Amino acid sequence: MATPVLKHWRTTLERVEKFVSPLYFTDCNLRGRLFGDSCPVDALSSFLTPERLPYEEAIQQNFSPAQVGDSFGPTWWTCWFRVELTIPEAWVGQEVHLRWESDGEGLVWRDGEPVQGLTKEGEKTSYVLNERLGEGDPRSLTLYVEVACSGLLGAGKGSMIAAPDPEKMFQVSRAELAVFHQDVHKLLVVLELLLGMAKGLGEDNQRSFQALYTANQMVNVCDPAQPKTFSVAQALACQFFGQHGGESQHTLHAMGHCHIDTAWLWPFEETVRKCARSWVTAVQLMERNPEFIFVCSQAQQLLWVKSHYPGLYTRLQEFACCGQFVPVGGTWVEMDGNLPSGEAMVRQFLQGQNFFLQEFGKMCSEFWLPDTFGYSAQLPQIMLGCGIGRFLTQKLSWNLVNSFPHHTFFWEGLDGSRVLTHFPPGNSYGMQGSVEEVLKTVTNNRDKGRTNHSAFLFGFGDGGGGPTQTMLDRLKRLGNTDGLPRVQLSSPGRLFSALESTSGQLCTWVGELFLELHNGTYTSQAQIKKGNRECERILHDVELLSSLALARSAQFLYPAAQLQCLWRLLLLNQFHDVVPGSCIQLVAEDAMCHYKDIRSHGNKLLSTAAAALCAGEPGPEGLLVVNTLPWKRTEVLALPKPGGAHSLGMSPILSPGDSAQHGLCPCPSPYITAAPGAPAASVRGARAPAGSVSRPPPTKPDGSVTLDNGIIRVRLDPTGRLSSLVLVASGREAIAEGAVGNQFVLFDDVPLYWDAWDVMDYHLETRRPVLGQVRTLAVGTEGGLRGSAWFLLQLSPNSRLSQEVVLDVGCPYVRFHTEVHWHEAHKFLKVEFPARVQSPQATYEIQFGHLQRPTHYNTSWDWARFEVWTHRWMDLSEHGFGLALLNDCKYGASVHGNVLSLSLLRAPKAPDAFADMGRHEFTYALMPHKGSFQDAGVIRAAYTLNFPLLALPAPGPAPAAAWSAFSLSTPAVVLETVKQAEAPAESRTLLLRLYEAYGSHVDCWLHTSLLVQEAVLCDFLERRDPAGQLPLSDASLKLTFSPFQVRSLLLVLQTPSD
Repeated sequence: MATPVLKHWRTTLERVEKFVSPLYFTDCNLRGRLFGDSCPVDALSSFLTPERLPYEEAIQQNFSPAQVGDSFGPTWWTCWFRVELTIPEAWVGQEVHLRWESDGEGLVWRDGEPVQGLTKEGEKTSYVLNERLGEGDPRSLTLYVEVACSGLLGAGKGSMIAAPDPEKMFQVSRAELAVFHQDVHKLLVVLELLLGMAKGLGEDNQRSFQALYTANQMVNVCDPAQPKTFSVAQALACQFFGQHGGESQHTLHAMGHCHIDTAWLWPFEETVRKCARSWVTAVQLMERNPEFIFVCSQAQQLLWVKSHYPGLYTRLQEFACCGQFVPVGGTWVEMDGNLPSGEAMVRQFLQGQNFFLQEFGKMCSEFWLPDTFGYSAQLPQIMLGCGIGRFLTQKLSWNLVNSFPHHTFFWEGLDGSRVLTHFPPGNSYGMQGSVEEVLKTVTNNRDKGRTNHSAFLFGFGDGGGGPTQTMLDRLKRLGNTDGLPRVQLSSPGRLFSALESTSGQLCTWVGELFLELHNGTYTSQAQIKKGNRECERILHDVELLSSLALARSAQFLYPAAQLQCLWRLLLLNQFHDVVPGSCIQLVAEDAMCHYKDIRSHGNKLLSTAAAALCAGEPGPEGLLVVNTLPWKRTEVLALPKPGGAHSLGMSPILSPGDSAQHGLCPCPSPYITAAPGAPAASVRGARAPAGSVSRPPPTKPDGSVTLDNGIIRVRLDPTGRLSSLVLVASGREAIAEGAVGNQFVLFDDVPLYWDAWDVMDYHLETRRPVLGQVRTLAVGTEGGLRGSAWFLLQLSPNSRLSQEVVLDVGCPYVRFHTEVHWHEAHKFLKVEFPARVQSPQATYEIQFGHLQRPTHYNTSWDWARFEVWTHRWMDLSEHGFGLALLNDCKYGASVHGNVLSLSLLRAPKAPDAFADMGRHEFTYALMPHKGSFQDAGVIRAAYTLNFPLLALPAPGPAPAAAWSAFSLSTPAVVLETVKQAEAPAESRTLLLRLYEAYGSHVDCWLHTSLLVQEAVLCDFLERRDPAGQLPLSDASLKLTFSPFQVRSLLLVLQTPSD
């Protein structure tokens, strides 16, 4: 027996490291024996194409001889390789691999089906041809390898997030057959784990020394050149790992995972192939490891695979039946958690859950959103309404300032809904099964003592790839080892069941889960955000008009299939790297095409519904004016004149009073030439008599202009800044003393790394007000129904702005129609309004409600919210008075002290070098108000700005009288959505979604002129509440709301007589 040697920690550790190293001493160490005999492939040939061809078409192309070392490209092209090979007879009884290494992502095709993904970055560089070559197995094979000219994370020029290099070339560096030594692989796995324990547990831990000594002894007994010594070494490992931990050990629930961004540093089309490469590899692992469970989110990606890889999709369904392939998330895509509307978030679940039910036989129980940039306070209510009470993410581990205090907790939303929430304490969704990660998961856990279970998600992610056999082997070997937490291959269901069983001591977090990073995504790619807001409105309006047409006409066919396609396009664009603007130029261009399709098809559907509404009506030909909001409106609108011009008209057209609520108003002539009697908007300090084209200098010597409609009075200084905003009835000034509003401000905007994602707090130190030139202010429309003034502003030598400031008769807010030609680099444009208001908190609209955030930087939690998100409005109020800032397509905002700031444009250069460059149009509005913003109608005003009255050409006679479909008894409740119910059997049933918007308990009567047969409450998935029957009384029904509650109901219609 050898004499024991006094072991030196460092030298012993490094000795073992070198024994398994892929870099050092591979001529004599264990790693160098992983592969044995090898031989080149018989023949290699290839062809290049700029298209992503299906397999059947690709193999018909002309292949040219190729060899290892050849380059191919450029970026986004595809190179198909035909690999002809013959396995040597001497390799019978051994495991045979095709070893393949290339710069681009590859997919192996065998016998017409995809069989495995190949990526160097994803540690998948060999394909198993035979696990044990048999006497009767074929020796000659022809495979195809489809290689994308892009890597796992795109093709950034110089760095991962840089704009793609369009001329990047790729290379095949290995293509050969080799014998794989499974016994060597198993030894490498255990030696790496022992090394991990030795290093991770540290020099003051007994188990650490045991691990190191065991590994050292294994090196002593193992001769890499003598496989017969391997069993002795393996026995030492078995003895060590056979020592189990105690009953109190923390349990890790290990789940295979492969986060695939639906588009990011690569286009949507490439994601289709990423899914195939990743999931076919997971299928291979499921076949070889019956205990392995793989979780998969995003219905859109599954639909892509179903369409492009039907054989693979069938295998996924088979493994779903036996519980190894587990769909999670319940949404169409892993959407952004901040910017989509409340209705769009509901539709993510509605489309996703219905897809999972139809394709896999059941809906998802867990909401799975690991990588988005914050989480709205209304998500818990939306989840519960869609049958989900469990939530998993990890993104808040990226917080720049404050560490989130929990990993397992109850999350309480805006309305009081609570969901069980888990953040994997390892702070990653792409673990690789190392001891370091296992220990980190336990050490990091901030809920020790309250729960003893955690998720451990393993597999390469973001760009796909997924788990490897090595990861699985590590986790299976760790199992139940003394010194480490217990590791079990598990599922989301088992994890959350374990968490629920011990949830009595869990803490509760109330309100939004705000990510203290990536707050530049509220502003980047402004055109995408504008498209999002516009298309949400278009789909809302199409559904409403189509529902009204369905109610009034037995012949009208509701365009359910077309609307589903359009909604799915919009939901696709709400993926968490698209609508936030953190994507490459190709993706942004695709997103704009999607919005173009939604606008085009949506407008056609609007016209079709308008035609159905006018069918058989006795009124004169003209326009159909439609109010798509659930309250009465009187406002100025532009009506078309012959020759393409427009004139201003006032709704209502025929009679005094207000236009219909959620209904129709006829316009008997092509255009309006005279306005009804109403207080006129006036322009004071004007240049010259109305109608003059060339006006003399303003009557006020300083060149200022005043707009007054009897509700508010607006004074613009000679450069277009707002020097005064007065609420006429009270004489209250809204602009802070000695300050000006509508002040454009430029900031330097250079983040630490994540360019399109981040705006850092230090950008505030670079504030530079943009000063205009005196006497650039001119009168636009002078008096009558509308008063306006406009001006030009040079933002910089490269960028300019023009703006029309508009005040309409009867309107409680002043609008700022803005056009910007933007050509900057790393600059941030905002507009500021200092208010004569003092309050420690401001209010911001979110999905189906609003919340407050501080206006000060008292704590690090306050300071970290220097840039936040809002939807259509934000408000700063003190008792009795406030100032609201509305917008039609912006999301970034802040209120610090008394200054309301709206973020307008950024100029990041990565990952899209041309992001936001060019022409932009947008509108924001300012509304001073008496009392609370609720009582003053700020919420309705923001809706009005975003949902203008529709003036649709009537293809035939328009209705002779105004007609209203719905109205509500209280302004606290908003009727958000009217659509046909989803179920085919409910073809004459409407779905209505309403929410309480003020933050109050309220009873609401819903009045309808429709012929309703039955009314019943339902959940967001439109499943009837068994106890939800609502009695109808005089065409009205009563609903009760708690603060910010969202309610859905089904109205079964009677068939109209037509």
